[in-house]
Amino acid sequence: MATEIIQVPDIGSDEAEVIEVCVKAGDVIEAEDSIVVLESDKASMEVPAPKGGKVIAVLVNEEDTIAEGANLIELEIEGDAVPAAAEEAVLETEVLPEPAADVTAAPQPVVAESAVEEIKVPDIGSDEAEVIEVCVSVGDEIAAEDSLVVLESDKASMEVPAPKAGVVESIVIAEGASAKEGDVILTLKLSVDAPAAKTESQAENSEPAMPSPAADAKQARSMPEAVKETLQTVEGMPESRPTGDVYAGPAVRKMAREVGVDLVTVPGSGPRGRISKDDVKAFIKKALKNKSQPVLAAAGSGIPSVPEVDFSKFGEIDIQPMSKMHKVTAQNMHRAWLNVPHVTGFDEIDITDLEDFRASLKADAEKAGVKITPLPFLLKALAVCLKANPIINASLAADGENIVYKQYVHIGMAVDTPAGLVVPVIRDVDKKSLFELAAETAELAQKAKERKLKPQEMQGASFSISSLGPMGGTGFTPIVNTPEVAILGVSKLEVKPKWNGTEFLPRKMLPVSLSYDHRAVNGADAGRFLLMFNQMLADIRRMIV
Repeated sequence: MATEIIQVPDIGSDEAEVIEVCVKAGDVIEAEDSIVVLESDKASMEVPAPKGGKVIAVLVNEEDTIAEGANLIELEIEGDAVPAAAEEAVLETEVLPEPAADVTAAPQPVVAESAVEEIKVPDIGSDEAEVIEVCVSVGDEIAAEDSLVVLESDKASMEVPAPKAGVVESIVIAEGASAKEGDVILTLKLSVDAPAAKTESQAENSEPAMPSPAADAKQARSMPEAVKETLQTVEGMPESRPTGDVYAGPAVRKMAREVGVDLVTVPGSGPRGRISKDDVKAFIKKALKNKSQPVLAAAGSGIPSVPEVDFSKFGEIDIQPMSKMHKVTAQNMHRAWLNVPHVTGFDEIDITDLEDFRASLKADAEKAGVKITPLPFLLKALAVCLKANPIINASLAADGENIVYKQYVHIGMAVDTPAGLVVPVIRDVDKKSLFELAAETAELAQKAKERKLKPQEMQGASFSISSLGPMGGTGFTPIVNTPEVAILGVSKLEVKPKWNGTEFLPRKMLPVSLSYDHRAVNGADAGRFLLMFNQMLADIRRMIV
């Protein structure tokens, strides 16, 4: 039998600490079983086994600091298993065309005119996704990179492009179905000059057609960030651990979700109170013996649920399922509203002079190929105010004892799409010109509406802005997009008479509202921020002072 050294994959960090070794010499493991648990300054993560076999030796210890490429275990692979390097070599051999000059080389498969190929779901960075749109029909002639289907997972919506050109012979997948990596989408009769499929190594080095690179998607799937949830004592249940966090890996959390167990009630037997699958099984077994002990997670963390109502008793109804994006947004907003003590401050800003200046830039903007809206001005003013008021550009640390001050200014902008609300992020706002911001915001808004945003384009915001534009009324209370500590709401511009000391003059007044997390931001902090923001927009010359 062959042996293989299993190494640390890309963990998204320079180094991490080994906080748990999940296997020992002599263990027989399967593919995807956890080998170790790592903790970096960003996240805790499990490293799964890429294949099954018998553990010959464990090459790391708890509390070791390791990085990508470090040796984890020596694994004895079954006789018919092929090492990963060999698999890649076989894959590359199968897809490379036959060299014309080397007549002694083994023949390579060549795409024939009548060849029919199954096109499958690639790595989508999620266990499964819902098919929300099939973009082709039987008989369609498609080119490489044409969209075949649109998938929606709990992370993002994404289009699956055709890897090569051809004619659609049959469609296997249907709208509303659940799809995962490897599922057949359709069969394609290849064109004569259809290029061979990319090898795995080529695909990783090329521009990905999916919203996230394959390598990042694999990492996200196999080593998701361990989500820390607030420990709450459930009535009638013993306290599970003295700390304030549920400490469990993704596999354990998935198991708990599937059986409906609330992990805050499960005692953890692992290092630092970590919960294992065995802990969950033992808890269920004990709970079944004690019928009076509630096992299932209470909806809304102990908040009474809204009773179900049969609305058909009152008249005709039409029930439509929520999209996954809509459901995820609802969950995020609910969590933020329950956890964040919201306070909202309101103000009106005289942007008459700003609007006059914006109108004067119209010709220059057209030459630059952009359309100047008020949004780039709002972003530039926010960038100045966030740099001057760092507490608004911060986050509360997970331990509840520290504040993380961010040295960057990345601002998320809420965009309404047919599938739901999404928040693309404009990075380094403080380093970009008005025209650059105009171009980028327009591009991101369009990508959001076409469901073409990549996951990395919706991450990393340090502050958010939500504009209701001409339908925005006189004000509203936006919900803080945690882990950010504040969000700006922008409502409808209105012309109002304003007294200048001698007479009333028509002025263009913009209502704004700042919601903030009162655990991190106090009223004086918010007041200073809003005052400065007002001054910046009322006289944009202040932005360069």
